[in-house]
Amino acid sequence: MLQVDGLEGRVSVVTGASRGIGRAIAVALRENGSRVAAVDLEAPAHDGILGLTCDVTDPDSVDAAFAAVERELGTVSVLVVNAGIYPISPFEETSVELWRRTLDVNLTGGFLCCKRALPAMRSQGYGRIVTIGSSAGKAGGARSVAAYAASKAGLMTMTKSIANEYAAHGITANSLAPALIDTEMISGMKDLVSRIPVGRFGTPEEVGALVCFLASAHAGYITGEVTDINGGFLVD
Repeated sequence: MLQVDGLEGRVSVVTGASRGIGRAIAVALRENGSRVAAVDLEAPAHDGILGLTCDVTDPDSVDAAFAAVERELGTVSVLVVNAGIYPISPFEETSVELWRRTLDVNLTGGFLCCKRALPAMRSQGYGRIVTIGSSAGKAGGARSVAAYAASKAGLMTMTKSIANEYAAHGITANSLAPALIDTEMISGMKDLVSRIPVGRFGTPEEVGALVCFLASAHAGYITGEVTDINGGFLVD
């Protein structure tokens, strides 16, 4: 496990944290001494982590979840925006409903969570925001994922805007652009291993370690960045 400084006692919120990458991030933050709240449509159950129900597309649900975190753990210092859906649909077959739902969860959900977290971060003069984008948001995706790619591109660009606006308040905002991490989401994409230069899928724990670094005291001079974690799948 990666051990970093600056997370001990900090309150962290991780969205979409019931399994996969979100769960690994929440566990990594906890193991580095953070007081962690994991939120999802169904409250996650992880040892030593506060599990809460939250629909990130609903402003009232987001507000209620953050209010519960503040009540139970304290002021939020670290926000990891991970909640997302990954619909595969050919462009011409993508319905308006699917398009809107994907942007609602992946982009608007991130907007609502950041909007709720930032005032307290600004007041305390410290904050770390890490959003989980995707290499698809940079290159369009290896499958028929136009809605997903557009949503992740928007999320990563929104993160840069937050970085520009809030740097003077002691808040950093960075995004990750993972590709081919070994989770249920890519269970049907095993054929793509041959296109990864390092010869394997990434692990959720590797993503969790990178999030911990960006949320730590070591990364105070890093903001507005999109960091690839893809085994060389996309080199740009």
